[in-house]
Amino acid sequence: MESSSLNIPLIALLPFILMLLSIAIFPLFWNHFWEKNKNKLIIAVILSIPVIIYLLANGLSEKLVETMVFDYVPFIILLGSLFTITGGIFLSGDIEAKPLINTMFLTVGAVLASFVGTTGAAMLLIRPIIQTNKQRKFKVHTILFFIGIVANCGGLLTPLGDPPLFMMYLRGAPFEWFFTLFPEWLFVNVFLLVIYFFVDKYYYKKEDIANLIIDKTSVRPLKIEGNRNFIFLVMVILAVAFLNEQYLPIIHLNHYFKFIREAVILLAAYLSLLFTPRLLRTSNNFTWQPIQEVAYLFLGIFITMVPCLLYLEWNAKALGVSSPTSFYYYAGLLSSFLDNTPTAVTFHSLALGLGTNPASGIAGIPEEILKAICTGAVFFGSMTYIGNGPNFMVKTVAEENNIKMPDFFSYIIKFSLIILLPAFILVQLLFI
Repeated sequence: MESSSLNIPLIALLPFILMLLSIAIFPLFWNHFWEKNKNKLIIAVILSIPVIIYLLANGLSEKLVETMVFDYVPFIILLGSLFTITGGIFLSGDIEAKPLINTMFLTVGAVLASFVGTTGAAMLLIRPIIQTNKQRKFKVHTILFFIGIVANCGGLLTPLGDPPLFMMYLRGAPFEWFFTLFPEWLFVNVFLLVIYFFVDKYYYKKEDIANLIIDKTSVRPLKIEGNRNFIFLVMVILAVAFLNEQYLPIIHLNHYFKFIREAVILLAAYLSLLFTPRLLRTSNNFTWQPIQEVAYLFLGIFITMVPCLLYLEWNAKALGVSSPTSFYYYAGLLSSFLDNTPTAVTFHSLALGLGTNPASGIAGIPEEILKAICTGAVFFGSMTYIGNGPNFMVKTVAEENNIKMPDFFSYIIKFSLIILLPAFILVQLLFI
């Protein structure tokens, strides 16, 4: 493609901006309209049509197809399958919702997230932690920290943890290299867990005594049902880890052979549906609404963000993105509002375009820049509901269980900016 054609007008970014504004504003002013998933799909389609026309008219159809076929479809298949499988694992019982116990829940989630993925860990634990805190009046803060820790920051240690890391893995970063991010993972998660413990302790003291008595007297031993779904979960993990170009040379002959991985993941989800008693999913309050919401909203997001990603890719040099610090904050900022997976891919391409060609680099770019991209994309994905797929799913599951979650702007103002952002700035000062 000639450089003269690399010119995305700012007006082409408008549908994406309107898509974000729809997600932010509709729940505030037209909540009854917005709570129906079909209306979300209508908005997504309406805003996507002009982008599709623009891309087709300007010879950019290949980029659109690449984004939808090789990014959106695997994204939804993976999230949908993990949602299906973990929805068949039912943790019954009710332990006391003390601050220490809740903190332990989040700690387990932070560890699990790197090995079963942030989506898998979030969907596995969100219902049990809601059940544990059922008798508590103040529990919104627990869900917010759950999004920050389990659905995002916990997933930094392996390429299985979060899709941006997997994309870097496919671009040549060794599996074991991601363990070098342990200091950043440990610092952020311990930082957030300590803050959460004291916040939950504060709210615990504000609880009605009657609620706490009910919580103590309704304790029942924990029991896991639907254990065979752990087998299907392992199937997904192994498919993501090994069914790729590095282990299947046939993919080099035709890139559509990549979907062997997606076929195995879908098979695992189907087996979960086939072998899990329906009563278990009913006990879990399992519905398809959360994954439908994610699929519809991210359909609009993935399509409308194509011009944004192209604009960034072709103009980022002019923006002065060259140092690890700038990569960290730019990748982080855009991961907050774009999906963090294509954002990470774009910044990796940008780093390649800088032409440094380091002899000792990782995935073709300087190691410190790769570290900045990975940490920025994973951590800042928690800054908004749309930064990472599991965020919306956790929000929706919580709302299905009558927990009133903050709206789009309130989440940012009351949680992200005052709790998450200081932690991420400290990461940059200490490690980047």
